[in-house]
Amino acid sequence: MLSEKLSRIVDARVNDPGAVAAAAARRVKATSLLGEHGKAMIIAADHPARGANGVGGDPNAMVDRAELLDRMCVALERPGVTGVLATADILEDLLLLGVLNGKSVFGSMNRAGLAGSVFEIDDRFTGYDAATIAAMGFDGGKMLTRIALGDPATPSVLENTAHAINKLNDRQLVAMVEPFISVWQDGKIRNDLSTDAVVRSVTIASGLGRRTAYTWLKLPVVENMERVLASSTLPALLLGGEVKDAEAAFASWGKALRLPTAQGLVVGRSLLYPAGGDVAGAVDKAVSLL
Repeated sequence: MLSEKLSRIVDARVNDPGAVAAAAARRVKATSLLGEHGKAMIIAADHPARGANGVGGDPNAMVDRAELLDRMCVALERPGVTGVLATADILEDLLLLGVLNGKSVFGSMNRAGLAGSVFEIDDRFTGYDAATIAAMGFDGGKMLTRIALGDPATPSVLENTAHAINKLNDRQLVAMVEPFISVWQDGKIRNDLSTDAVVRSVTIASGLGRRTAYTWLKLPVVENMERVLASSTLPALLLGGEVKDAEAAFASWGKALRLPTAQGLVVGRSLLYPAGGDVAGAVDKAVSLL
């Protein structure tokens, strides 16, 4: 990342904290959540706030903030990219850099379920709230909703998610819900990515909240996505996750995007830290699927 950009961020944070709100106020908002291709292409970078900094075999791939911001700037500049999803620290840096004009912006809301912790399923809301998302002029909030049937913390996760959905719906902002059926294995939370489990997570998440007019789902691409997406009429964004076989992943994304409720992609690490390091090329290939 150019030192001038980094210096600009640090100078504003030290000497003019109000510059963040000013940048948010003058930001040109997106006219639609979908691009000219009729789909959303959202770059996600809320992993570090949950302590999930690893990509591939590097457990610290995302810890260099200047490098992460530089990769995000490259991704956001690519044609067809419609938006970004991140926590306040990252979104405010991007606002100060002036790279969010014309993009949809989603704030990550619950990050307390730290990766590898004994309390990982107790994913409390430590990030954005609906009031701040509205005040910043953003488009919605995202919440990770892991449903562990054997963990007594799960009801509070569901309740807090429902409260957030209600508050976002009341403000006509998108509530982006990312549900998983999760299990404890060898002291760690694992997401069950079987078709049946993902279908069950969709049916549970779809019923949260007193209104669902502004609720969207963020779902993994698994076997038999026809069954998964047939289990709800809510708009669905497909998450990329960490990709081991890029060609297979792109093929599965492209197939799932043809289904009626699929509205686009939300991809982070696999595009920001692709094998070979070509961020622009990876993003362009993802956009081509739309």
